Amino acid sequence: MSSQELSTFDHKAFLSVVTEQAGVYRMYDHQQKVIYVGKAKQLKKRLASYFRKDVGSNKTRVLVQQIQAIDVTITHTEGEALILENNYIKRYQPKYNILLRDDKSYPYLLITKHKHPKIGLHRGGKKIKGEYFGPYPTVGAVWESLRLMQKLFPIRQCEDSYYRARSRPCLQHQLGRCSAPCVDKISTGDYDHQVKLASLFLRGKSLTVIDDLVGKMEAASKNLDFEQAAKCRDQISTLRKVQQQQYVSGIASEMDVVGLYRQKSQACLHILFIRDQKILGSKSYFPTLPADTSDMEIIEAFLTQRYLGDDLKSAQIPKEIVISQKFDNLLQLKELLSIQAEHDVKISINVRAERTQYLKLANTNAESALLTRNSHKESIQARFAALSEVFELPAGLNRLECFDISHTMGQQTIASNVVFNQEGPLKSDYRRYNVYGITPGDDYAAMAFALNKRYGKVTSNEKMPDIIFIDGGKGQLAKAEEFFAMLSQTSSSIRTPLLIGVAKGESRKPGLETLILAGSHQLINLPATSPALHLVQHIRDESHRFAITGHRAKRQKVSKKSTLETIPGIGAKKRQALLKYLGGLQEVLQADKASLATVPGISGVLAQNIYDALHDK
Repeated sequence: MSSQELSTFDHKAFLSVVTEQAGVYRMYDHQQKVIYVGKAKQLKKRLASYFRKDVGSNKTRVLVQQIQAIDVTITHTEGEALILENNYIKRYQPKYNILLRDDKSYPYLLITKHKHPKIGLHRGGKKIKGEYFGPYPTVGAVWESLRLMQKLFPIRQCEDSYYRARSRPCLQHQLGRCSAPCVDKISTGDYDHQVKLASLFLRGKSLTVIDDLVGKMEAASKNLDFEQAAKCRDQISTLRKVQQQQYVSGIASEMDVVGLYRQKSQACLHILFIRDQKILGSKSYFPTLPADTSDMEIIEAFLTQRYLGDDLKSAQIPKEIVISQKFDNLLQLKELLSIQAEHDVKISINVRAERTQYLKLANTNAESALLTRNSHKESIQARFAALSEVFELPAGLNRLECFDISHTMGQQTIASNVVFNQEGPLKSDYRRYNVYGITPGDDYAAMAFALNKRYGKVTSNEKMPDIIFIDGGKGQLAKAEEFFAMLSQTSSSIRTPLLIGVAKGESRKPGLETLILAGSHQLINLPATSPALHLVQHIRDESHRFAITGHRAKRQKVSKKSTLETIPGIGAKKRQALLKYLGGLQEVLQADKASLATVPGISGVLAQNIYDALHDK
């Protein structure tokens, strides 16, 4: 039976009116969901090929059976079609397209254009004036570089608000990591020179930096300024050590090398980021693949989705991309990337010498990443099977959830809800809840609040877990039992999961946890080597980490809240006037009533209120 006979879509009527121009087409299933996006130089010819009797690909036959509608968008050029196709794939995530699922902007190091420039992490559009270095593969790589820069160049990394409010040097200056330009511990000329050296170093010109410092050291020695000469000597010594650790002999100043490894229906693409003759970092991608996908299709889809972005300044396109094989739209893609990047982009195939070694390294990393990922999956699945066996669940386990509460003396209470499936942590389903309306420090009430937030309005069993773990003892578990007893009365169609309390051992050491079964409150002690216990520990620890991270962020936000914000009658405009007119928060705190009253908009009575509030009267 042919594919067109299985589909209820009237392809003949559609093909009789469809245009022959270039453009993009979207295919829909019976739920009006986009299942495939494609582009074509001639739309009519390309779409007709799907409905031939001798369609060779199983993937195409299965796709055609599900088509219920097709719409087309005409474009002026093939290049426009390529861009529109990429945007549609990112928007609709069709199941028969290769999906990259990585749309994050990459982080940069930024040296700002202030009187005393700061160096720090930047993510997003390049709206701030300054020099940008990167992109870096991860935020962790940026923080690592920032720690290194603190050792090499005493440039400030603090926020502008902190910098302006300083009246004396901070701890970073005492540790030798900042030259304290905020309180004039260094001249503007010397500070600018350090910024210039940092910029040269980040561009890979460490030899130029060392030569400059050697000259400065010799000049300081001739002038008998031995303290300055010693500082230069120490900088040179540190730079030489870093140079030995980081320098990679190379020919490419800006190159991405893309490695590929296939294993049945899975694939891993691994990028080496090479900037200024150094391997800056790397990253692995695991795209979702439809059946019968060739290596050529994977590489083309990856390059298109990875580099062809809407935001011209955040597309992160290097001068050269090294890949293992050619694909149909290579020249077209190269032209589009060159236009977006505003510089020539070279896509290299059949490379030699050093590029071959880089490509081999990228392929090896891709293989290692995929095997490691699969090994982790198998380990997680074995743990799921072991836990299912412990609780004698014939249907097995698919979804686990765990709750934890974090607070400090009852303040800034946060509840976490983490989710695991058979691939491990499902971070897209993680949730945090700000707990309010309870007695501070009441963990039982906080647990009831979190459970109500998560399950109180559930209308189906689609995302209901098989087991809910409660980090705590019998009290917290009892609250969970009460909640689900009430939920079953109001929503009889909602399935009640198995509830398990996780109580820490007497010494709170891993391996001594006790599981408490809801209902009977039977205590279950699993061996320390049990894979089931390891899974429970993993989800409990992840829940604890997620809760405490949220709590610390909330606590820090509260601690940073300006003292002025707590004073009645002081809104945003008056706070801004006080800070601007008096020169910062420190000056406001030190001001007397008469000085406060001179600020425009601040009356004598309000000045008295501000003074009393700031001095706890």
